[in-house]
Amino acid sequence: MTFPPHHIDSADTAPRAHTTRAVRSVELEITGPAHTAFPADFDDVFDETQRSTIGCVIPAYNEEESIASVLESLLSQTRVPDVIHVVVNNTSDATVKVASRFAGAHTITTEMGEQFTEVFVHDIGKNPDKKVGALNYGYALVEGYDYLLGVDGDTTADARAVEYLETEITSDSRIGGISAIYSIDSTPFRGLASFLISGQRSQFAAFNLQNLLRGRNMAVLGGQFSIFSTHAFREVMRENHQSTPWVKDSEVEDSLLSLQIKSAGYLTKISPVARADVGGMTTLSGLDAQQVKWTYGAIELMWPGQRGDTKGQPFHPNLRVRWLENGAMAVNLFVRIAFVLLLAGSLSLNAFVFSPWWLIPIVMAVALNVRMAVTMQNRTRRDILFALLVLPAEAYMWIRLSHFARAWSRFLSKKKVDNWAAQAKAERGGGNGHWAPLVVVVAILIALAVIWSMLGPVVQSSILWIGWPILGVVTILQTLGMFLKLIRRQHGYRV
Repeated sequence: MTFPPHHIDSADTAPRAHTTRAVRSVELEITGPAHTAFPADFDDVFDETQRSTIGCVIPAYNEEESIASVLESLLSQTRVPDVIHVVVNNTSDATVKVASRFAGAHTITTEMGEQFTEVFVHDIGKNPDKKVGALNYGYALVEGYDYLLGVDGDTTADARAVEYLETEITSDSRIGGISAIYSIDSTPFRGLASFLISGQRSQFAAFNLQNLLRGRNMAVLGGQFSIFSTHAFREVMRENHQSTPWVKDSEVEDSLLSLQIKSAGYLTKISPVARADVGGMTTLSGLDAQQVKWTYGAIELMWPGQRGDTKGQPFHPNLRVRWLENGAMAVNLFVRIAFVLLLAGSLSLNAFVFSPWWLIPIVMAVALNVRMAVTMQNRTRRDILFALLVLPAEAYMWIRLSHFARAWSRFLSKKKVDNWAAQAKAERGGGNGHWAPLVVVVAILIALAVIWSMLGPVVQSSILWIGWPILGVVTILQTLGMFLKLIRRQHGYRV
């Protein structure tokens, strides 16, 4: 992919990206890395000590509702990035107009002293590489900086987030990237959206805690709010024969880059203190498209072999969490479907006998969910109720299982689907693919009911006699796993 120059010649009639640069009345001179403007008294502003430089890149697609909050969050940091590039791509709303209100030079006084930054807004128009193309465009603008701070167009961070990330990554040259702890602000939502956000908050919390307890080794340096070493980027590009850090081959560009950084000999970490709120999915279709894309992309990275241009790396250390996640989802799917089928079969023969032992897994799951909710730094009453009332967490698990099944079936069928386009369509309110698992399950249940009615009593009894013990063993092992997670030390981490 080729990138246009930072300054656009107005006489050039070829299609180019448009850059908004409204400079305020500050005397400037170009003394830093390419495309950076610093005040003439830069050394006086930041004392005599040399410090690292941070270039922030915000890929933005239809973010008119959130981009102002994102920029306000960055300009309110105790450590303000040295330059902020908003890269607007394929947008059809007023993202450029809203972001342009912040364009220009800013002198900001924080507890760390007086700091200078400048905001640039780039409208790169139609971009076939979507977010990946926007990220690579931004990288071309800040490749001379020490670090690249990637921020999504709907992510806001705590005031000290950049300071915390910079402090850690500069303290250890082995670190190639550090991610903030992600959550979602649940306050503006009601109804179905509130339920979905509560589920996503719990899901984020579990993922964050799992990575924190693995020596703070982060499996995925999410693009929502992560800082990267540009030196690590250059090594990744050299080792993988890439012209850009991010490649368009993968459905999960951040996961692939994280694997490549790790393979280049760097550490990928999660900060225990830097925090950011990301944009959540508030509709079933949007959540489905996002989760299917994530799961599908993870499968591509996990699978031993070749899918497109993405090489499967099943034994990569960053993928251990992915294997555990997919294994746990497969067990959850088996236990729930097997229980429903065996229960229905037993009731049809009047052979079901309730045992209180079956309540133990439910109690263990509730206890584990409640402990996870208590671990949240900014937990709310909704988070506790979501975990405590059984039904909300169970309903959300069924939704996640539908995403899991859709992603694996799509992958195994080798069906070519543009999951990026599917997610964009779903976020605009289109698409009904999220109902497909329900339709399939209903059809399967009807078929199984017909087959069951055609079997003789002896065969039916034999199936139940074999099925219940198998389900019991799997459930016992699953419950034991939940118990071990429940008693595991969390070392004071808050997610």
